[in-house]
Formats: sequence, C-alpha cells, structure tokens
Amino acid sequence: MAQESAKESSPGSRRTTKVGVVVSDVCEQTVTIKVVTQVRHKKYHRIIRRTTRFLAHDSRNRCKMGDMVEIRECRPLSKRKHWRVVRVIRAARVAASQATAAGVGA
Repeated sequence: MAQESAKESSPGSRRTTKVGVVVSDVCEQTVTIKVVTQVRHKKYHRIIRRTTRFLAHDSRNRCKMGDMVEIRECRPLSKRKHWRVVRVIRAARVAASQATAAGVGA
C-alpha cells in the first residue's frame, strides 16, 4: 500500500501531496483514493496502520480502480472534494481486472 505524505517542493507552498490507491472510479470526474499511513501507538509503541479515504477531482477520467496516484490539496470543489489528481504513478493491471469483470476468473 501507499504511505506518503509530503509538502510541495516549491518554497512557500502549503499544499500537501499524498500518494494512495484508487478504490472507486464510479462518479464522473471524481475518484476515491485510499491513503494508508503508519503511526506509532502512544502507549504500546506498536506500529498501527491508519486508512483515510479522500475524494479527488480527475478532470480527464484517466484513473481506474487499482491505480496508484498522487493527489494535491486544492480549493474546495464540492462538499467533500478538496483534492486533485496530479499524476498516475502506477497503472493497475488491466488484464486481471477485465478478466474478473467478464467472469473468466471465476
């Protein structure tokens, strides 16, 4: 899974970027991104995996389920959408997803 959260490289910019996996691409120009972060438990000092879902704007509908993408914070685009897709880092395996959708893998 992805677990990155970093500040923009340009100085003075406060827009955060995150890397995550597309879990839903059903809506038009909107994708749901799952970002996994690892934090240390305050008392037990174990590493805990935290999952957060973000709605991101994908104006060209280029993201598909399973793609690893980078998203950047932006102005509010709707009630829950405050992120834009910057780039697709790694595309999902198309052949496997098409085979399961067609019922071949069952």
